[in-house]
Amino acid sequence: MADLFGDGGGTPSERLRPSAAAVDDRNDRSRPLADRLRPRQLGEVVGQEHLTGEGGVLSRMLEATSLGSMIFWGPPGTGKTTVARLLAHEVDYAFEQISAIFSGVADLKKMFEAARLRRSNGRRTLLFVDEIHRFNRAQQDSFLPVMEDGTVVLVGATTENPSFELNAALLSRARVLTFKPHGSASLVKLLERAEATEGMALPLDEQARAVLLRMADGDGRAALTLAEEVWRASRKGEIFDAAGLQEIVQRRAPVYDKGQDGHYNLISALHKSVRGSDPDAALYWLCRMLDAGENPLYLGRRLVRMASEDIGLADPRALGIALAAKDAFDYLGSPEGELALAEATVYLASAPKSNAVYTAYKAAMRAAKEHGSLLPPKHILNAPTALMRDEGYGSGYAYDHDAPDAFSGQDYFPDEMDRQQFYRPTDRGAEIPIGDRLQNWAKLRRNRDRRG
Repeated sequence: MADLFGDGGGTPSERLRPSAAAVDDRNDRSRPLADRLRPRQLGEVVGQEHLTGEGGVLSRMLEATSLGSMIFWGPPGTGKTTVARLLAHEVDYAFEQISAIFSGVADLKKMFEAARLRRSNGRRTLLFVDEIHRFNRAQQDSFLPVMEDGTVVLVGATTENPSFELNAALLSRARVLTFKPHGSASLVKLLERAEATEGMALPLDEQARAVLLRMADGDGRAALTLAEEVWRASRKGEIFDAAGLQEIVQRRAPVYDKGQDGHYNLISALHKSVRGSDPDAALYWLCRMLDAGENPLYLGRRLVRMASEDIGLADPRALGIALAAKDAFDYLGSPEGELALAEATVYLASAPKSNAVYTAYKAAMRAAKEHGSLLPPKHILNAPTALMRDEGYGSGYAYDHDAPDAFSGQDYFPDEMDRQQFYRPTDRGAEIPIGDRLQNWAKLRRNRDRRG
């Protein structure tokens, strides 16, 4: 399959054609449309102008006629493989390609030996590794010596966050370049290019054309594959509307891996929309995740976390509502239970916000770790035996309920530790009376200190 606008394609060892423009094979209809439309030069790549356009990172590298090792990070169908091929062609490097899915250490050793021989004959090698994140730590480490001595220029492609999936040693020797999903403008360019190559317009009305772009989901190769399916299915003079398009190509599943980067990106979007008090955006991201097949109970657990972290005592009911939504889904199941999650999402996004308890907890935890195993002051320790009373346990303890305003002003921190304030309530929601009580406590404490 083509690797024009993303990953895949090519044999384990493949050299870029000496002159891709020399032979015009775009009319060879035995090949998939995406393969026929593969760019022949870097300027034909669309959607990655920040890398390949004038002043882009890769354009500047080519001006210097020297390439360094790189990691191409981005979703499928954005041109990672094609750009690697074109770079090798531009600087006249031998192009070798392997996939981490099908290759092991033995394959890598053969590649390295071939690159060493090629280098001894005066030619460098660009080694393109597709799905590089699938190599384990030892396999990733095997690249380090040949990168350092210049045997190969490594270009790795990954759809996953390199910070999490690649060794730090490998990342320190390679520059990470981000490939963006195709926007509607670049997808339109691809379709126009396809129509020019095929010599006919797509048999779609305006609405169906917009639906096809949405189905592509930022994947250029997918857009061309869908267009090819439309041409195959159409009869002479037939124009498909949106419903007809969906019937012939079915529905493309959202690009979302529940265990990988897409998962974390969408849950981050949901959490930050709730924190930012935008119920509409929060509901959208919730539905995006549910539509992609996310476990609703996972979403319920995350809503409970949001209630504790971002709303807290500004609205103590939020935690109960989040827990009730999780339990409601557990009780009702799908599809009825999702409505409870939606209700909780809207409530949390609309509720007053405070992270005072969250920040207080973190500050108190830091203090607990820093100060070690300090003992409580003796006056707040119980003294059930005579020996403990003789040791001073409980001596001087004042029962707060017997004190004026039910406040004794005692110090409950360890003797070796100064009193600290971790919890600082905000001036919103239910925390306002809590703040008033703390202010009264501080006032009484100051009066006690003055009485000394």
